[in-house]
Amino acid sequence: MKEKLSIADQLKKKYHKTEEVTNFKEMLYRSADIYRSRTAFKLKDENGNIFSVTYEQFKNDVVSLGTSLIEKGFLNKRIAVIGKNSYKWCVSYLAATIVGIVVPIDKELHTDDVINFMNVSKSVCILGDSKNLDEILKSKNKLENEKTIFIYFDKTKTDCYDSLLKNGKIIYENGNTNFDKIDVNPDELRILLFTSGTTGNAKGVCLSQRNICSNILSTYGIVKVKRSDLFFSVLPLHHTYECTLGFLLPIYSGASICHCEGLRYITKNLGEFHPSVILCVPLLLENVHKNIIKNLNKSLPKKYVKESGNPYYNLPFYLKKIVKTKVKNTLGGRLRVFIVGAASANPDIIADFKALNLPTLQGYGLTECSPLVAGNTDFFQKDDAAGLPIPNVEYKIDKQNAEGVGEILVKGPNVMLGYYEDEEKTRQTIVDGWFHTGDLGKIDENGYLYITGRCKSVIVTKNGKNIYPEEVEYYLNDNPLISEALVLGIQKEDDDETYINAQIYPNIEAITEYLKGSVPTKEEIWKLISDVVSSVNKKLPNYKHIKSFGIRDKEFEKTTTKKIKRYGNNMKIKDN
Repeated sequence: MKEKLSIADQLKKKYHKTEEVTNFKEMLYRSADIYRSRTAFKLKDENGNIFSVTYEQFKNDVVSLGTSLIEKGFLNKRIAVIGKNSYKWCVSYLAATIVGIVVPIDKELHTDDVINFMNVSKSVCILGDSKNLDEILKSKNKLENEKTIFIYFDKTKTDCYDSLLKNGKIIYENGNTNFDKIDVNPDELRILLFTSGTTGNAKGVCLSQRNICSNILSTYGIVKVKRSDLFFSVLPLHHTYECTLGFLLPIYSGASICHCEGLRYITKNLGEFHPSVILCVPLLLENVHKNIIKNLNKSLPKKYVKESGNPYYNLPFYLKKIVKTKVKNTLGGRLRVFIVGAASANPDIIADFKALNLPTLQGYGLTECSPLVAGNTDFFQKDDAAGLPIPNVEYKIDKQNAEGVGEILVKGPNVMLGYYEDEEKTRQTIVDGWFHTGDLGKIDENGYLYITGRCKSVIVTKNGKNIYPEEVEYYLNDNPLISEALVLGIQKEDDDETYINAQIYPNIEAITEYLKGSVPTKEEIWKLISDVVSSVNKKLPNYKHIKSFGIRDKEFEKTTTKKIKRYGNNMKIKDN
């Protein structure tokens, strides 16, 4: 009798066909050649009118900017990019990674962290929005490279984006084809991403263009992108999730991209651009879902209204048809799929969207994996699972317990080159070609992956933001009034958001000295520590803010190597 294939094995026989590319220059030139006059980007002018940028124009802009960057001596140098999602960000990213090594930086980081990343990465230049660049210039003395060039997206200066684009075009048309001559090694470091903020914890992830190109092809193999698709770019482009799947994947596929003008403009932009694909995090999906249920209950006859749950399922078939059309129209009228990642999504919400003819495909990935590892597909979906292994990528569970749960290990061409200037950490993390994710999960008999938790300390918020406790602890411990600190993620009753809590052991000796010799009261200690917490919060983006803290009266328990234990009694929350 023929053995029945698992769903993961059945999937291997169904992959969409792809055309091999190994580096971004090859991909850009191929797309410009095949999709020449098709729309690559839909943008807004100063008056709010929508216009198109063709693939040919996009390629020409990347070549022009890249030519200028070479002229400035930046060939094979590190080039940082910072700012909101924009066409200029996309052109700069591709030009930088073809000319040298691109360093995408989170626009929400504190200026000190941005400068730290520029210093650690040895960036010679930064392109970005004036909001970010002006702040860096205020602390320019902290930059190790005094000759760092600042290229503004939105200001008219000698070294602004527009002037470099114009000059590069002239130079190129006059016969300087150095950009065309660049031979990109697909296996060397070309993308340097940082996953935490402070000097002591700047963990740089080194990616090659083959890493990301392999991920683009693997994703296309399981989720076909149509040339008629318009991707709505909401999530920050410095993150590999949005950059690989929301920018580079559509460029490979001949689709189009439009950029959301900000979270408050989502509904307005949906009505203006009419996208067909939206990449999102669970929080965004939940907000859309809440609005749909709320509007349904407002507009439906009273007999169909439900105080809790989704009223859609109780409707007669003719009303369901009307509701589906109305919901689709509120999302721009063309939406055909949500792709959700960065944190686990509620399977009930995924099921609700599916019932409304809006497939929602959940996946699992990490920056170190370029990012996708597993995903639900055009062929098979399971609402409560992270998905199946993407083409050419394997995963397995290490040191399984009785329930089959253990650490998720990943192998494939998408796995990073290593951590920047940290051979020891790289050796610990990539063993015999298997990347140790630090995430806990299990695999069922069909190959579906389920994420059950995290064995590393990273805290993940509801909207998919990663918070590294060590980063917040660094700022707390930097203050002499604090002896030790441990940062935890906590959840409150009736709220599934994750909040940052700091457990603090104060330096009583330093506090006594600060109070000029008097023994501090509990109230005085609390007031001083509260002030420290407030000052630390000012150095961090909102989502990393310490929302509550507890003051310990004795040291934290430590390992034999004097590291604070992230388990046992230390994890007991004490709130003041």
